[in-house]
Amino acid sequence: MATSSSNTPLVQLTTPADRPREVADASGAGLGPPATLIYNDWYPALRSAELGGKQLKTTLLLGIPMVLGRKTDGSLFAMRDSCPHRGIPLSCGWFNGESLACKYHGWEFEPVSGQCTTIPSLTSEDKLDPTRIFGTAFPCIEHDGYAWVYVPEPGSGRVDTPLASLPPVPEAPKFGDRFRSAHLTADLPCNVDHGIIGLMDPAHGPFVHQSWWWRKPSSIHEKQKHFEPIPEGFRMAAHAPSGNSAPYKLLGVYGEPITTTIDFQLPNRRIETIRCGPKWFSSITTVTPTTTRACRIDVFAAWNIFYAVPGVTTIAKFFGKRFVAQDQETMVEQAEGLRYNPTLMLIDDADRPAKWYFALKQARLDGSGKHPMPGPVTLRWRS
Repeated sequence: MATSSSNTPLVQLTTPADRPREVADASGAGLGPPATLIYNDWYPALRSAELGGKQLKTTLLLGIPMVLGRKTDGSLFAMRDSCPHRGIPLSCGWFNGESLACKYHGWEFEPVSGQCTTIPSLTSEDKLDPTRIFGTAFPCIEHDGYAWVYVPEPGSGRVDTPLASLPPVPEAPKFGDRFRSAHLTADLPCNVDHGIIGLMDPAHGPFVHQSWWWRKPSSIHEKQKHFEPIPEGFRMAAHAPSGNSAPYKLLGVYGEPITTTIDFQLPNRRIETIRCGPKWFSSITTVTPTTTRACRIDVFAAWNIFYAVPGVTTIAKFFGKRFVAQDQETMVEQAEGLRYNPTLMLIDDADRPAKWYFALKQARLDGSGKHPMPGPVTLRWRS
């Protein structure tokens, strides 16, 4: 097993492997530098509970304006919020549960496929077949309480690949049918790269999340964790959780050994599993780019820990919101400094996961598939 070197020098985020190439984006005025985005993958667009009846919802995903809804058969759809005729947002039109009609000229679309079914202005003399026209529709699946949208590379055309041939939609592991769950979300005024390396940063806890119920600076101590490569990501191998976090201490009431496993996988996913005998907690956290300069964090958590305790979901949501809000506040403050595109740096060992992320991302973008980890690695830091 390889181990880290304590003599590794500071590394500035200036090389292609460490800082993805930047792209122009006029929508990011006042924000930090843009990030290159990863396409051809699934991203959570919004909570699926918001979709129902004849309501339409809009969102921004990877810089693409989208309109989402739910058909009467329960299926979800996601279309580019732009009529292919004159560009007016389709969300300004009407949805009857089956078809989506444009407000400008009444063009109607079957929203799952994006196929145009009706153009009211056509006469019997016209030869145009409306069904040969398609608005831009994206594969959309409901999972873990979110509407997940598959976003292809811009300019690659309509996605007509069967869902079974696309990558699987990610989900939080579950170890039984009886569990409680909760969702959290927060907008971050930074690009997805900063959001993700903040998500996996192991050293900020005692400072950003200092509180009586989590951690405090005086609790800092040296830690050693083992990592191993997984496809398009890496895993913090199963280990006993930190002893300076109150929530983990509570699990001691079960009298069972406690282990935690944390995975990170491209393009944006952190999956954590905590096991305590038959009791478990799992979560999937994603950092999704809304534009090249801004992103959104979403958390879905499921658990059977303290299942019978009254109000446990309310309590979990309260502390979970506080936890995410602390990250959000820090990112808002960091964004002020990033506005001026400063030269940044990564250090070992606490920043090694961030380096792996940038290398994995670059390998995905250039198609090399090269993994930055030659094998299992042991990292050490204080937190």
